[in-house]
Amino acid sequence: MGSRQVVPDGLRFAFGTLTVFRVRVDRWDRTAGGAAMVLAPVVGLVVGAVAGAVGALAAWRGGSLLGAVAAVAAGALLTRGLHLDGVADVADGLGSGKPAEDALRIMKQSDIGPFGVLTLLLLMLAQVAALAGQFAVSPGRGALAACVAAVAGRTALAWGCLRSVPAARPGGLGAMVAATVPPAAAVAVTVLAAGAAGAARWQCGAAVLVGVAAAALLLRRCVRRFGGVTGDVLGALVETAATAALVAVALG
Repeated sequence: MGSRQVVPDGLRFAFGTLTVFRVRVDRWDRTAGGAAMVLAPVVGLVVGAVAGAVGALAAWRGGSLLGAVAAVAAGALLTRGLHLDGVADVADGLGSGKPAEDALRIMKQSDIGPFGVLTLLLLMLAQVAALAGQFAVSPGRGALAACVAAVAGRTALAWGCLRSVPAARPGGLGAMVAATVPPAAAVAVTVLAAGAAGAARWQCGAAVLVGVAAAALLLRRCVRRFGGVTGDVLGALVETAATAALVAVALG
C-alpha cells in the first residue's frame, strides 16, 4: 500500500467497520486496519456530531432528558450497537471467573448473561444522566458533550491496538487490527483529540484524557485476563472511554 493510500484506505476501513454508513472497503489487511484505528477519532467526530444534533433537537423540543436519550440512541443506531454488544460480552467474560479459554467462549456466545445486562444498564444510565445535565445547560452544550464522548471513545481504539498488545484469539476484527499501532501514533492521536476538544472548552480536552485513561485500565485487565484483545474488548474500550469522558464533563 502506498503511503498516499494509507489515510483514505484507513478511513474507509474505519467507517465501513465501525458505523452503519455504506462505505466500500477497498483494502482489508492489517496495514489498513492499523490506519483505521489511528483515524477512528474522525469516525467519532462524525457519529458524535450527528448524535449531538439529534439530541439537541430533541432537547429543544422535549427537554434535557429526552435529548440525552435521543443522543445515546442515535449513537447506538449509527454503530449497530456494536460497542454496546462488546461491553456486555466483556462483562460476562470477566464476571464468569473462568479460565481465559472458557471466558472467551462465553464472550463469543450470542446471549447476554446477568453481568452483561447489569453493566449495560448502568453504563447507559450514566451516559443519559451525564448528557441530560449538559442538555439542561443548553442544547449546544449537550451536543458538544456527545461529540467529545464519541471522539474519546474512538481515541481509545489506538491504545487497544498497540503493537505490544496481542490478539486473544485468531480470526475476526480483533485479530485483524491487534498489534498494528505504533505507540507514537497512539500518543499523537490522543494529543490531537484532546487538543481539539480543549479548543472548545478546556474541560472537554481533559475529559478526552480521562476517557482514554479509563479505557487503559480496562485494557490492562482484559489483557491479563484473556491474554490479549478481541473485537468485543475493543468495543468495550470505546464505551468505557466515552462514558468516563461524559462523567468527567458532567463533574467538571
